[in-house]
Amino acid sequence: MDYYRFWQILLDEISAAPKNADRRIVTFNDARQYAGALSEWRSLKAKTPGLRQVQVSPLIRAFFVPAAGAGKLLHTFEDALCIEEDARIQVHAVAPEKSGTSLMPWGVKAIHAPQAWSRSTGVHVKIGVIDTGADYRHPDLKHSLASGVNLLYRGMLPLDDNGHGTHIAGTLAAAGGTRGMMGVAPRALLYPVKAFDHNGSAYVSDIVLGIDWCVQNKIDIINMSFGMKTRSKALHDVVIKAYRAGIAIIASSGNDGKRGGDYPARYPETIAVGALDRRHRVAAFSNRGPYIDVYGPGEGVPSCWLKEGYKEMSGTSMATSHVTGAAALLLALRPGLSPRELKLLLRRTASPVRLRKGQRRAALGGGAADALRLLRAGARSKRATAAKA
Repeated sequence: MDYYRFWQILLDEISAAPKNADRRIVTFNDARQYAGALSEWRSLKAKTPGLRQVQVSPLIRAFFVPAAGAGKLLHTFEDALCIEEDARIQVHAVAPEKSGTSLMPWGVKAIHAPQAWSRSTGVHVKIGVIDTGADYRHPDLKHSLASGVNLLYRGMLPLDDNGHGTHIAGTLAAAGGTRGMMGVAPRALLYPVKAFDHNGSAYVSDIVLGIDWCVQNKIDIINMSFGMKTRSKALHDVVIKAYRAGIAIIASSGNDGKRGGDYPARYPETIAVGALDRRHRVAAFSNRGPYIDVYGPGEGVPSCWLKEGYKEMSGTSMATSHVTGAAALLLALRPGLSPRELKLLLRRTASPVRLRKGQRRAALGGGAADALRLLRAGARSKRATAAKA
């Protein structure tokens, strides 16, 4: 394969393409050809500034390139490449609702997190939050946030310019004490991975790079409160890589109020989350179905917001952060737990949800997350494993 020609075709398109042009995800059928292309790219980009715009995911051996250039590559190297659209993906929340907060939000209480804190507060568990960033000035988050990464503006802090990521962070690990809000796992450490812009929109390639970063930095759990309608091979490939690396991915199912749901929650390697209302029923907006592993509080959830404020929001996004927080409480006690074992424990310890008129329990999937039951079951399974050893 002529690697110089490969990059020359792309370079011609990079110089002609507008800054925000559509992109494609390019992977190689042969790992050796990827290695050759990567080596050539590294040697060329020092003297060819245009090639610095190309981004790379070592985890799935992919390049992210302008769409027009990808088309010409496929025409030239058809047998060697796999190319897919770098699709848009959205956060899973409805429009912000009313302002205000509660020192102990109803969702945190509903999953019995405060009763679990005598056993675990999530200490030392590293949570990757792939989202819009976080408000580093918020007093309830200042002890919970690590530096993370900004995939949109490399070298800058992943500062939130939307609010969604800050809201997720608050439910996960706010530690405001007696004067502020408390999240589910107040001593967990959050690593914001800013992949979404101020509109709550990202490309699949940004998510791939975010998961790649989490794997490289040995994150324990990844919270993914977003989704899209179509499958992506690149996204599934990187989810599988994280799963095999022992990292649990907890993903929101979507807010269409339908049977079925969005990706990545529908991939079997993730833990899929639906939303409950304040009456502990499946929320009207929540997607549902047998693939849902567990439900969390998702209606009118108060949490942290921009400019050191608070806001109530609804969505499977909010439900997912409750479940991720509960998982962090367990992983602090059981750090070696695999993603598969975590999923099984979450499903096994979930409480039955209340049914709406005409609903069948089997059609909903899993039950309601319960942090206290989760920790108790985790402790029992640990003792059982130790006894067998």
